Amino acid sequence: MKGNGQNIPFQTFLGFNADKVPDIDLNFSNEYQWRAHEFIKEVFGANHAFRAGTIGTVADKTAYGYVTGYCEKMHLEDMRRPMKDYLAKGCTNVKRTTGQHPGGIIIIPDEYEAEDFTPVQFPANDPTAAWKTTHYDFHDIHDNVLKFDILGHVDPTAIRMLQRIGTVKPLDIPMNDPETLSLFHSDDALHADPRIYKKENGALGLPEFGTKITRRVLEETKPGTFAELVMISGLTHGTDVWAGNAQSLVEQGHPLSECIACRDDIMTYLLEKKLKPLDAFKIMESVRKGKGLTPEWEEEMKSHNVPDWYIESCKKIKYMFPKAHAVAYVMMAVRIAWYKVHEPQNFYIQFFTHRCDAYEIETMAKGIEAVRVRMKDIQDRLNDRNTINPVSNKEKALYDTLEVVEELYARGYRISNVDLYKSYATEFRSDPSDIKTIIPPFTVIDGLGANVARSIEQARNQAEFLSKEDLEKRTQLSGTMIKKLDGMGVLEGLQDRNQLSLF
Repeated sequence: MKGNGQNIPFQTFLGFNADKVPDIDLNFSNEYQWRAHEFIKEVFGANHAFRAGTIGTVADKTAYGYVTGYCEKMHLEDMRRPMKDYLAKGCTNVKRTTGQHPGGIIIIPDEYEAEDFTPVQFPANDPTAAWKTTHYDFHDIHDNVLKFDILGHVDPTAIRMLQRIGTVKPLDIPMNDPETLSLFHSDDALHADPRIYKKENGALGLPEFGTKITRRVLEETKPGTFAELVMISGLTHGTDVWAGNAQSLVEQGHPLSECIACRDDIMTYLLEKKLKPLDAFKIMESVRKGKGLTPEWEEEMKSHNVPDWYIESCKKIKYMFPKAHAVAYVMMAVRIAWYKVHEPQNFYIQFFTHRCDAYEIETMAKGIEAVRVRMKDIQDRLNDRNTINPVSNKEKALYDTLEVVEELYARGYRISNVDLYKSYATEFRSDPSDIKTIIPPFTVIDGLGANVARSIEQARNQAEFLSKEDLEKRTQLSGTMIKKLDGMGVLEGLQDRNQLSLF
């Protein structure tokens, strides 16, 4: 009744006769991931929980380097290029080192020992490592033993922050708030001045839906319900599910709800068409792995009035996203979208703190026109292949940040300069005296790390800074960094040295 139900058949998780190895993927905050790993070791015991091993192999260029190095060492100056290529090819993909999967944990059943399946070792033979890993690459054994994916993800970190700073708790947010859902097909709920800012939708900055590619899919499909957002998540994470498949069907006039988006959709649709449950399950499993349909299955589907376009669509699919994954992503996106509509300052605070890879505070604090000039400069240089000043990776990341800054200004909010007394060390915050002003942390300044930033916070809590000299003495700031802060106007009003006034 709360609108939280999803029709996900349990067979996709455990198989038809509970005989499928379940695929358990859990996303934890990056800051908490190591604790989740330790908890699993406690539950199953150190002899039954191992990090999934990975094998690093020799790459093409490295192999060629081995051969040329050998030739130099042995003074073989007349070896020809084809021979070098031939020898390098023999070295390519040979095991070079071992490592560990970032989140994979292999669980060995109680009645077995790890060595029944795999030797175990320390990653890169480092005996001080906290975890042992499986010796084989995890792909070789993941069908024999259970593998958990206990991954680190930015979304739970951002949600935790919103729980701390927001007035409404994330878990209390409804999944069917009309204004929130409208963001995915219109930008009216942003209440930006349409004379200066108008977009097809308001999905910018939302997890999974804010990328250029997904925003384009939103423009083409104009989803209005939670169920349609789940479909779009499935369509954009699958292979050959949207492009050249569902996209063409939508263009031909089929409603989005008819298209195949997640693997579960196939089974539920075929059950509606009265196919035998086991056949429906097997067809779904075959299609989602990209193995297509057998002639017998096609005949079976046709005899149950499954349309030809549906059968053709099944044949094109290479990989399909599970619906449970899609639902989890959409729930996260809708929660964040709710804050974007109803508590914009908190949305922008979590976005700039946790989802940005590049900052240029000098531009960000100058207003919408300065932001647009900088974005145009980056875009023009990206489009000009002959430019003598190519766009750096940092500038590409900066462009994504500035897109959100542009929207923020259009909605009547602003970003201030770094503030010696109001800025936090590593998090953005709203100005206590003006909710529409967002204050950046010290760490947005290039070269100023988290520890140095914390030292400024600690020192100002003890006493006010008397001068730049006092600031340098009481914090970990270097002379160069103090000059930089001074140049940015952060130290305005601070004199150079401590001076005693006699009168």
